[in-house]
Amino acid sequence: MNKKSNGFTFLILFLLIGVNSTNILLASTFNKYPFFDESASLSGKITDQKSNHPLTGASVFIHDLNLGVVSDSSGNYRFKNIPSGNFLIEIKFEGYKSITRTIMVSGKMEHVNFVMEETAAEISEVVVTGSSKATQIRQNPVPIVSISHDYLLTNISTNAIDAIARIPGVHAVTTGPNVSKPFIRGLGYNRILTLYDGIRQEGQQWGDEHGIEVDQYAVNRVEVIKGPASLSYGSDALAGVVNLIPTQPAPEGKMVGDITYDYQTNNKMFGGSGMLSATKNGFEWLARISHKEATNYQNKVDGRVFATAFNETDANATIGLHRKWGYSRLSFVMFDDLQEIPDGSRDSATWKFTRQITEADTVRQIVSDADLNSYKIATLHQHVQHYRLFSSNNFILNNGSRILLNLGIQRSIRREFDHPEIPYQDVAGLFLQLNSLNYDIKYTLRDVSNWDITLGINGMYQENSVTHGTDFVIPSYHQFDIGPFATAKRSFGKLDISGGIRYDMRSFHNDQLYTVPNPVSGFSMPVSGADTVGAAKIFSNYDHTFTGASGSLGATYRLSEKVSLKANISRGFRAPNIAEISANGVHPGTNIYQIGNANFKSEFSLQEDIGLEFVSQYAVIEMNVFNNDINNYIYNQKLIGVNGKDSVIVTGNSTFKFEESRANLFGGEINIDIHPTRFLHFENSLSIVNALNKGAAGSGPVPDSEKYLPQIPPLHGSSELRFDFDSKAFHIRHGFVKMQMEYYSNQNRFYAAYATETRTPGYTLFNAGVGGNFVNRQHKTIFSLYIMVNNIFDVTYWDHLSRLKYFYGNYLNPAPNDNPKEHGIYNMGRNISFKLDFPLDFTLKK
Repeated sequence: MNKKSNGFTFLILFLLIGVNSTNILLASTFNKYPFFDESASLSGKITDQKSNHPLTGASVFIHDLNLGVVSDSSGNYRFKNIPSGNFLIEIKFEGYKSITRTIMVSGKMEHVNFVMEETAAEISEVVVTGSSKATQIRQNPVPIVSISHDYLLTNISTNAIDAIARIPGVHAVTTGPNVSKPFIRGLGYNRILTLYDGIRQEGQQWGDEHGIEVDQYAVNRVEVIKGPASLSYGSDALAGVVNLIPTQPAPEGKMVGDITYDYQTNNKMFGGSGMLSATKNGFEWLARISHKEATNYQNKVDGRVFATAFNETDANATIGLHRKWGYSRLSFVMFDDLQEIPDGSRDSATWKFTRQITEADTVRQIVSDADLNSYKIATLHQHVQHYRLFSSNNFILNNGSRILLNLGIQRSIRREFDHPEIPYQDVAGLFLQLNSLNYDIKYTLRDVSNWDITLGINGMYQENSVTHGTDFVIPSYHQFDIGPFATAKRSFGKLDISGGIRYDMRSFHNDQLYTVPNPVSGFSMPVSGADTVGAAKIFSNYDHTFTGASGSLGATYRLSEKVSLKANISRGFRAPNIAEISANGVHPGTNIYQIGNANFKSEFSLQEDIGLEFVSQYAVIEMNVFNNDINNYIYNQKLIGVNGKDSVIVTGNSTFKFEESRANLFGGEINIDIHPTRFLHFENSLSIVNALNKGAAGSGPVPDSEKYLPQIPPLHGSSELRFDFDSKAFHIRHGFVKMQMEYYSNQNRFYAAYATETRTPGYTLFNAGVGGNFVNRQHKTIFSLYIMVNNIFDVTYWDHLSRLKYFYGNYLNPAPNDNPKEHGIYNMGRNISFKLDFPLDFTLKK
């Protein structure tokens, strides 16, 4: 990174820390300001509806204040020194129906009791994504799903995105077990905005094999918006949002933590995480460190798949302060991952995996069994580092209005080592250094004739340097995003309506790049000034400003206490990403020579959603249908040479070029969860998306081989039968036994032109799990144990969105076309997971 970039980074870092230091260290001064209200308290009692007995350990949380307490042995709870205002309160207790209620806190002391009802139904009530205030899902017209911590604990995954890939309408494009990117209703990459604790995640989202740089053990719950969310977040949220919400600091007066151990048999993954947090008198802190490593995964046909091992270390820390003026929080996150790069090459005689050992790659070495079982990271690998410092602030003013201020700085360093004869980690092929400054400011007005109105502006400044490597698939660039917006919502009895409008502008510039062979190594090296004479010009200067308006309008009508009807229409906006505009080179780890197009226009989508929800004591039924039309849809297409075979610019790499078209995606999801008793749960879901390539405007009929869009998941169905139990004899609480069935149909609707994609056969997987909390005589959890099995019958299958499906053959000596072993790499076989969690829970002295 150059001196200018370093200066910019340190300036922003200084300002960011300064903002929070001022908020926290001068909090006592804020108490004297006339625009902050007097502090208040909220207390009450939580009891069982039938017995009227107090409920001990119920969670009471105010999402807009990021503040929680738990009820004591008498069922009492208390918030002290909180601001006045209207707040949505959520009360949760295992086996009981969650309560959400808006409470007016207006004086020195408020007393509100809650009576909880036992229920078997499971539905998450409160979400914070895409809104200036916490809202109830039942009142939100936008299709949104909340995924609980219990779900994440009791399902097997090797990364944060795989953990949600079974949710209807949500999938993941993968490159092995630890590299996954979210897809929502058939759309992914820069069309999906990933957030971490509400701050947009900025890495190298354009890359196929670039995963999301997040510690899976730090994620406490996930909220997913299925549909355009450009109104709140601008470009890159055209298809939806995945908000990964980390563990929040301890409730007031408590010190809590956990120590987690995780082992998975298939790739012999060892994982572990330790967290500790405390809150006292409004001051909070949290710290976590995690590590996981694995060898190569396996299936019964391919055996162990070479170059799928990984070694990841993560850490995060948070400090914050709660006062009558609201709260201020400063968080730091570190992600460091060593990730091997598979290429699928095999020996044609033995069909064993081979490794590249020379730069010319004229001869390959067969990988030994010892190496296939080793945890040592191979010479060819990725090293991904991501650092994030962000500040979250919520100031509540005397007149009832609020100011939300979020600032973040991120540094993403991605190195891909693809030179086999160079000493380990000495010279990177691809070397990307991305610095991002994120800002988000919202002003929520006090109620205006019962309207909840928010005015805001957000965006980012970003710079990416690529000149420290030897491979240059994209140029260095910088961009600035800014987007003002306004949202409004109001309730009219049973009718809730919401909507808004936004205008985005992205100023974009990428740098020209000249290269010459390095006189020592022979690899390409950048040159400038007089040295460009006779040099190869890889990239040209490019400047463009992308603009676009977006918005949404929706309504929810409660037909009864059990039935709600929802409808929403939204317009999304997305500016093309750097690869789509400017790519020109080999992308290590993909086997692809990528070509961009500088003439692309911004994508615009128009999506209509209709939903129906039924919630009773014994069943939850949710149905959603959608239709999405996209103009200037950008997709990647394989190029074929004049000989009818793959176009090859660089040996060993197929050539792909981005194209632009019109697209229509439509489909829906249905969830039917039946709970005849508190102990028996039968949950079912079905999702489908159809995606049609409508062709460029005025281009005429689309050939049959191009009529479908690429990378569209097939119909997906899931059923789970779960039995919950308690056992006094074995000291088990909240135990469960479950069996799952997942069905994926044939994907016969694929982008067949130029052999870009092929048909994917359908398959059915069976999974199972058992677990629970082991408690002492006082019913306090000593540890929790979960044993889960994925793919019980060791089925051999391809996920349609797995990139490894197309990694097949030996580049130098391909097997004959009729060889039945010539295929892409299959997904993971049977995998058994053992997860052990030791909770820590202490009450702090007053």
